[in-house]
Amino acid sequence: MSQSHARTPATPSVLVDPLRNRGVAFTPEERDALGLTGRLPSGVLTLERQAQRAYEQMQLQPSDLAKNVYLEQVHDRNETLYFKVLADHLAELLPIVYDPTVGEAIENYSHEYRRPRGIFLSIDRPDDMEKAFATLELGPEDVDLIVCTDAEEILGIGDWGVGGIQISVGKLAVYTAAAGIDPRRVIAVSLDVGTDRPSLRDDPLYLGNRHPRVRGADYDAFIEKYLETASSTFPDALLHFEDFGPSNARRILEQYGGRYRIFNDDMQGTGAITLAAALSAVKVSGVRMRDQKLVVFGAGTAGVGIADQLRDAMIRDGAGPEQAAAQVWLVDKQGLLTRDMTDLRDFQQTYARDPAEIADWTRDDGAISLLETVRRVKPTILLGTSTAHGAFTREVVEAMSGGTERPIIFPISNPTSRIEAMPADVIAWSRGKALVATGIPVAPVEHDGVTYQIGQANNALLYPGLGLGTIVSGASQVTPGMLLAAAQAVADQVDPSGPGASLLPPVDDLRESSAITATAVVKAALDDGVATSKPVDTAQAVRDAMWQPVYTDGAAA
Repeated sequence: MSQSHARTPATPSVLVDPLRNRGVAFTPEERDALGLTGRLPSGVLTLERQAQRAYEQMQLQPSDLAKNVYLEQVHDRNETLYFKVLADHLAELLPIVYDPTVGEAIENYSHEYRRPRGIFLSIDRPDDMEKAFATLELGPEDVDLIVCTDAEEILGIGDWGVGGIQISVGKLAVYTAAAGIDPRRVIAVSLDVGTDRPSLRDDPLYLGNRHPRVRGADYDAFIEKYLETASSTFPDALLHFEDFGPSNARRILEQYGGRYRIFNDDMQGTGAITLAAALSAVKVSGVRMRDQKLVVFGAGTAGVGIADQLRDAMIRDGAGPEQAAAQVWLVDKQGLLTRDMTDLRDFQQTYARDPAEIADWTRDDGAISLLETVRRVKPTILLGTSTAHGAFTREVVEAMSGGTERPIIFPISNPTSRIEAMPADVIAWSRGKALVATGIPVAPVEHDGVTYQIGQANNALLYPGLGLGTIVSGASQVTPGMLLAAAQAVADQVDPSGPGASLLPPVDDLRESSAITATAVVKAALDDGVATSKPVDTAQAVRDAMWQPVYTDGAAA
């Protein structure tokens, strides 16, 4: 046949729809019904066999980034298979599909681009929002969860523009794998407001807006329009904000949290999982939560967000609001924060100290150091969110140990190159007394005949269950009570009382853990009066809501 008459054979639509595609799992009868005769090899494999093969192929990839790319190709081809592999090997694959490997994927997004996933909203075309959501052909009751990012502060790598869509995709993958949130009822969103990274703007392959980040009134109007459009189009959806810059994240949450169903994982999720570790530690230390004294080293959005949740827990345990706030000290690059400083952010002012209170404290080049603060305050909890590697020195740890019998020390900055202290050092310097949790996975530590299991303050232990509980309860807001309930539920899943016991559960069985957390969140939503659904059997309602990665009858039709 001449070239002018040649035709490219059409691919049956089911094979290019990742939500319906089963690949070689289609039976002969299904192949006939769907017009797939002759389009697949004769053999029929079960989902389990497909998952075995996909996992083996993934293992052959030469790097973590290559594994991430391979799994995303499976994701693009067959969502059920993707989530089956992920659920079967979740502890192993979490670092591949999310932090830290997703950071590499984001950096290479425009060069590794294969097919779009999610919705891309541009600040240059704000009036396209409704039209963009309409292309999904989803009704008002068809969406449970939307994860958006403006990609200003991605993990530890900063501003990566439109590539940040991968952080939304990765977050949703964890929600589904860990808590069974239906992947057909979620949306990943990029809020493309430009980028301040010149290397992206100058890259001829960059796929985002090629101008500096838009800020000020135009940015605020764009965010408000997004909230209005997303919430009116999908009124039942939880609106998850991820990796916004510190100047915007807290402001958006405070301004709109009472009007929309908003959750910010960097602030609320990080705070709640750290609170969970603290609640476990308190069981061991014997010091009531209301009596804790907290020093935060690294007074940015994450550090202060955690301080807020620990303060709220003190209040719920009987401390007065002013007393609880007075039991928090913030130390940043300019030293201990005091009220006479002119460069304080609004969210830091609550905890800034009266200069008269520390008038006789020793200063170093005009600043009050972390070590001086620890020596004077004698805190029970030391939290590190500074990304300043090695900031928790031997002197600091020994000062903590001298001020309280069982110091609670949480160096949660990540990656390893940014952690304030390695747990092995903290345990040795404290002579085995410190109660430690970190933001990175750490192997067990041997000291003086005891094996110390180091719990990881991994948000994945908490936010999937929190999201599922919010969805099942139909909560109109994510309340402090729901966050505390999630933290307590996570803490209750581990017994920290034994020698060297972990303060947090492992990530090995996240689906079961998330179900327990979600059940507690539903009950808290009911108690707080924000639930719009009131299940008779809360635990059963949670488990019934969890999507399973299986091929179901009629799913291919």
